[in-house]
Amino acid sequence: MYRPTRKAGPRRQIVQFTGKIRLRQGDTVRVLAGKDRGKEGKITEVLRSEGKVIVEGINVVIKHEKPRPSPSGQSTGGGRVEKTMPMHVAKVQLVDPADGKSVTRIGVKLDGNGERVRFARKSGGTISNG
Repeated sequence: MYRPTRKAGPRRQIVQFTGKIRLRQGDTVRVLAGKDRGKEGKITEVLRSEGKVIVEGINVVIKHEKPRPSPSGQSTGGGRVEKTMPMHVAKVQLVDPADGKSVTRIGVKLDGNGERVRFARKSGGTISNG
């Protein structure tokens, strides 16, 4: 019996990010690479499983959306919609809260109460966890 050969399509492997992400929602970061290099913004969301962060006003793309009817009867207007896309965590670095100009790495240490506290490696100052 004749069986046509199957066309091999792209196989996308879903790879889980295994690195450490010490950035949190609300941190001010500076972009190190890409089209928005040098810009600063606050992190709105951290996607830990993908190893990516969403920074407000950074990596904005224009998506073309179709108008779609909603269950309530009104249709959502389509058109060009600006959307903030995630970027890899390696492309951003925390702005040092001590001076607000330079970027710094993040360290973790135990404080007097035995709680884990994030600190800026450049200035040594603590970073709020919330």
